[in-house]
Amino acid sequence: MTLTVVAECLASPGQEDRLRTALEALIEPTLDEPGCLSYRLYSDPNDPGRMAIVEEWTGPQALAEHFETAHFQHAAQVLGRILAEPPVMRRLVAAPGD
Repeated sequence: MTLTVVAECLASPGQEDRLRTALEALIEPTLDEPGCLSYRLYSDPNDPGRMAIVEEWTGPQALAEHFETAHFQHAAQVLGRILAEPPVMRRLVAAPGD
């Protein structure tokens, strides 16, 4: 069963570029992880400080392993300093019958 994750972040005022840089830095190393099926960054066209990453993983264990990587740990430290509020993370699976 694959796991889809939507992680939403809101930058503090003046930290929009740092947020984009921190999230972009996660893309390549995360896509190289064995359990990562996709990892895409999106931005809100009406609010440059609001961004979301939509991720797909082979399962919960792959996501748990992602949280332990050096690149994720570094990004988490940076995000802790530049976000206006804690990130919102939604874990989703396909609805029955899909």
